[in-house]
Amino acid sequence: MPAVLLSLASSLSFGVADFLGGVAARRLAVVTVLLISQAVGLAGIAVLVAARGDGPPDAVFVPLAALSAALGTAGVAALYRGLATGLMSVVAPIAAAAAVIPVVYGAVRGDTPTAWQNAGIALALGGVVLASRTRGRAGVGARLAAGAGLGLVAAVFFGLFLVSFEAAATDDPYWAVLALRVSSVAMLLAAAALLRPSLRTDGRGLGVLAVIGILDLAGNAFFAVATTKGLIGVVSVLSSLYPIVTIGLARLVLRERLHPVQAAGVAAALAGVGLIAAG
Repeated sequence: MPAVLLSLASSLSFGVADFLGGVAARRLAVVTVLLISQAVGLAGIAVLVAARGDGPPDAVFVPLAALSAALGTAGVAALYRGLATGLMSVVAPIAAAAAVIPVVYGAVRGDTPTAWQNAGIALALGGVVLASRTRGRAGVGARLAAGAGLGLVAAVFFGLFLVSFEAAATDDPYWAVLALRVSSVAMLLAAAALLRPSLRTDGRGLGVLAVIGILDLAGNAFFAVATTKGLIGVVSVLSSLYPIVTIGLARLVLRERLHPVQAAGVAAALAGVGLIAAG
């Protein structure tokens, strides 16, 4: 039961963070949203690592963590921009199709995907195609839904991130997350210096960005602890449900509606992700 509750808490944290990030990116530059929220996350993981009192493992994990930071930051930037410009109910499940990439990577390395994973890949990819299409002008034909392309970009970067960070976190996931956050904040500071976005926001906006950073860190922490308390298959499935939280909030707060084909695609994509995780 603790593993189930921790996994669901991970999904809830990630789902709410994605929703708030998408909303924040509608009025602030994505670099601003990421820099402030990631800085809060960095402070949180630094405190956690210091409290554990364990020294860092072999420094070989640092380059892998830096690579993961580049991939993850690009993925989150694409996701937040997609959530800000399109329907969250469409973009979130498309981004969740990132689960396909580690399975394909494993197959290339010689691992054999299970029948459930093969079915999940087919279902997830088919769902992405359906969810990403919307009616053309005057209801004639079909075109790519707003934000769908960015959701797909996010899925690719997130999938590559999962492969890279798994290797970085082999020895000590907490130190790996710390190195990840240090690298991502450094990259975002460089991006802010180059792009010069406005970093000014009111107290409420700053509070929302801080909450995003805390929720993102909490999601990672809940997942890490859950993997030590229960079966990884169960933990993976339950932790992959975060798009449902984002979709639910988008429907409840933003009153988003999907046409039937898109709704079927969203359902298929989420079901496919679940099968991949279960496999």
